[in-house]
Amino acid sequence: MSAATPSAPSTASHAVRNYAIVTAAYWGFTLTDGALRMLVLLHFYKLGYSPFTLAFLFLLYEAAGVLANLIGGWLATRYGIQRMLTVGLVTQITGFTLLSLLNPAWTAAMSVAWVVVAQGICGVAKDLTKTASKSAIKVTQAQAKAEDGGNNQLFKWVAWFTGSKNAMKGFGFFLGGVLLQALGFQHSLWAMAGLLVLVLIGVVTSVPPMMGKAKASKSARELFAKNAGINALAAARVALFGARDVWFVVGVPVFLYSQGWTFTMVGGFLAAWTIGYGMVQALAPQLVRRSTDGLSAEVPAARLWSALLALVPVGIAVAVYLQVPNLEWVVVGGLGLFGFAFAVNSSVHSYLILAYAGSEKAAEDVGFYYAANALGRFMGTLLSGLLYQWGGLLYALVGSAVMLVICWLLTLQLPVKKQAAALTKNEGLKHG
Repeated sequence: MSAATPSAPSTASHAVRNYAIVTAAYWGFTLTDGALRMLVLLHFYKLGYSPFTLAFLFLLYEAAGVLANLIGGWLATRYGIQRMLTVGLVTQITGFTLLSLLNPAWTAAMSVAWVVVAQGICGVAKDLTKTASKSAIKVTQAQAKAEDGGNNQLFKWVAWFTGSKNAMKGFGFFLGGVLLQALGFQHSLWAMAGLLVLVLIGVVTSVPPMMGKAKASKSARELFAKNAGINALAAARVALFGARDVWFVVGVPVFLYSQGWTFTMVGGFLAAWTIGYGMVQALAPQLVRRSTDGLSAEVPAARLWSALLALVPVGIAVAVYLQVPNLEWVVVGGLGLFGFAFAVNSSVHSYLILAYAGSEKAAEDVGFYYAANALGRFMGTLLSGLLYQWGGLLYALVGSAVMLVICWLLTLQLPVKKQAAALTKNEGLKHG
């Protein structure tokens, strides 16, 4: 054993501590974020809002995430991850406070405008917090690399983070329904804001102030000049999350309600789906063959699971078109299969972005990637309302299938070797 060996566990333990703190903080944030979605969706559907109007309420929430991720990644690199977590939490508390001020006496147009703006603020908060949290994984993994040799630990940490986060969001869906019934819209928002204040105190007092701080990009050109792996993965992410939200945001909840389900049953299904999806994400490292270089097995896995996922909405769409008996349960079962394949896809993608990213500017790379994620959610949310209003669940599922075929085609462009990604990045910078 070398003289430096005894310090390795200490460094690794410190990294694990930081990873645990950031993950716990993001759990608290995600719990309230999931509850918020259910609060807004159920509250305004109960008031008689149309499917497209419901989707419209979330548009600025999703659109704000595109810019928030890009800027958040750059700011986290320049000012440190702790500061960005703090900004994200404060912004979310502000959004909750504004929503709580909604006055039932206002006109429908005024109410919609107020909710859209407040949701936009919450969208900024969500993506600032997510970008900072995901970046922290890369930073802490680099610190703990001596303990596990790098890539294996990275995949495990990413999978656990994303899986547990989505499971927590599922609990949030359930919590939103419970709070709405028990406390009402306004008092529910106050309760969630109070929880976030506690999370904020924990972040400020526990996360190292300079964690993740590095030399940030000096220009927009440099910020967008990512390597081939990140560019292709970002494009695939747009299609992947658009394919989910095109049915998840409006289509399925409204369809199930139209089949006689209660709000509690609908919220319970979405919660169970999201929790199950999160559990599969956490288990993804056991479902995907691993490679020593971190790419040669993982990239083909991304291609395979994208192809399998594309088949699921096609099958559900056929069932809807044929109006098979017990259609709602066929849809529920099909979406269970969709959730399984989608979870593995998402987890592999979340690992690959950090595998392609450099440690020094991980926050910028992650921010760019999740800006694409937010763009996909925005497109999916918009199409969810439009397609369902035009052709019901069938159109939403067809839209999902088309997006997933595009996602699969884009995964074919993913580099299998990091050298190829680096060369492409250099060429891009050279030729601009």
